[in-house]
Amino acid sequence: MNLKSSIDIGTNSVLLLVCEMENGIINVLHEKQSVPRLGKGVDVEKKLHPESCKRVMNVLRDYRQFLNSIESGLAEYAVVTATSAVRDAGNRDDFIKLVKKETGWDIRLLSGAEEAQITYIGGLSVLEHRQSNGNLVIDIGGGSTEISYGKGYKLIQANSVDMGSVRFTERLFKNDPPSPHEIQNARSEIRKLLLSLEKPHGDFDVIGVAGTVTSLAAIHYNLTDYNTNHLNSSILRRDTLNNSIDEFSKMQYLTIENKYPEFMTGRGEVILAGALILDEILSWCGRDFCLVSTGGIRHGIILNG
Repeated sequence: MNLKSSIDIGTNSVLLLVCEMENGIINVLHEKQSVPRLGKGVDVEKKLHPESCKRVMNVLRDYRQFLNSIESGLAEYAVVTATSAVRDAGNRDDFIKLVKKETGWDIRLLSGAEEAQITYIGGLSVLEHRQSNGNLVIDIGGGSTEISYGKGYKLIQANSVDMGSVRFTERLFKNDPPSPHEIQNARSEIRKLLLSLEKPHGDFDVIGVAGTVTSLAAIHYNLTDYNTNHLNSSILRRDTLNNSIDEFSKMQYLTIENKYPEFMTGRGEVILAGALILDEILSWCGRDFCLVSTGGIRHGIILNG
């Protein structure tokens, strides 16, 4: 088998993909996710905390062992990327050197523009019938949100905005649950950032990738696990999204995690901020739903070569 593997080190999560490549098409074999929150405190302090780095290193060691259990030597060729939290950290070089020392992996640190481009490819890679459609791919991460527009697989415009579920939770939410004033303030901040972007025109679908969208969809469809076959191309409507926002805005984050442990463990504290970002983007571009994609950077980086 022509096996490929990739690891996406994000602000909140670390994701692993193992796949086969055949004629430029990805066949997903294994996926893993962990939520060590590398970006905890980075928005304010502009550095990666030792405890956060330790949590991520534990995940990477586990992933390395898992890869080699599938096929001897598979881990050696894993493509490892890092994004917003590492970009923003003054001690990013120390982290990159630590990963190299402990795992042998060279991290590819993506710029915001690269992240948006690669997410566009990855987000479409697991969906059918997108070859000729207009696509607005939204990747709500922990530290940044990528908004990429294209026609079919041709990318036309890509933007990365410094708003994310972890960044905005730490910056704007001081209460648990957040107060109505804090929620409204978050919406205002999101709108201000979206004002600087050019809206896409014509016929297009919004495609949502990453944990905020997939977790909300999984809860809505009463899934018991992260089932990509059920999630890909499913619809998350704005009225459903707002029902979740209403629910989560009244709950402490540990209550959210306890109610939905399969999808909210490690995510309950930041899910409301992510949901607000998604809702405001749908309002901004005039759409009342998004299609769900479980694709992302880890898929796109393999397709990108």
